[in-house]
Amino acid sequence: MMNHFAWLDTLCSPGALPSSGPALLLALLLAGAAGSVAHCAAMCGPFVLGQVSDRLARIPAARLCEGVRLSSALLVPYHAGRLTTYAALGALAAAAGAGRPLGVLPALLLLAGALLFFSHGVARLAPRLRPVLPVLDYAPPGWGRGVRRLAARVDRSRFGGAFLLGVALGFLPCGLLYAAIAAAAATGSAAGGALAMMAFGLGTVPGLVAVGVAGQAAGRVWHRGVIVAAPAVLLGNAVLLGAMAWQRLA
Repeated sequence: MMNHFAWLDTLCSPGALPSSGPALLLALLLAGAAGSVAHCAAMCGPFVLGQVSDRLARIPAARLCEGVRLSSALLVPYHAGRLTTYAALGALAAAAGAGRPLGVLPALLLLAGALLFFSHGVARLAPRLRPVLPVLDYAPPGWGRGVRRLAARVDRSRFGGAFLLGVALGFLPCGLLYAAIAAAAATGSAAGGALAMMAFGLGTVPGLVAVGVAGQAAGRVWHRGVIVAAPAVLLGNAVLLGAMAWQRLA
């Protein structure tokens, strides 16, 4: 009898090459996109708006035009810094167990990611349950405060400063980020983990760019557009990661 779940073996296998696991990459890309408005816009939006405002304030009024405003909102070095942090976290998490007899650990990591994606999906559908769900949008006392203080000392008017700001803010506590890292760690290779986290990070970019272009109003517009889709994507990710974990345990 044909194993109908055989395709799951290729999605997230230990030692997988970076080119493997297209379904996992797509899942993390969509998870980043779904969470970028309902979640990232609220957490990182102020940093995005602050950078855009600083850039526009330095441009002479005679040079201001729609093209300049749009280019100022892209914040390429900032997003490059965030993606660098995400890729490094994914590579470190996956490399930690690479080449070792991990047993059921990859399956447990996938289950942890599935649980966090499931929790965030349910929290979107039933906000009253959020206090009892493990969304993990918190860190030890002083962690987030320390990251923000470090970010405040960076000269974000320069490319290098904006890049470092993105690197620093990539460490802000975020349950969706932890879920993505858990899934990336199960790839079993540094390159695979980095690629998985790059996919997740790229998914978060459009929503934050929209906030930079149109301010907080963009967040509200995007929120209306994804309020139905986001829970479905997050719950779908939970099902996919759970199925991959089940396949490993089976």
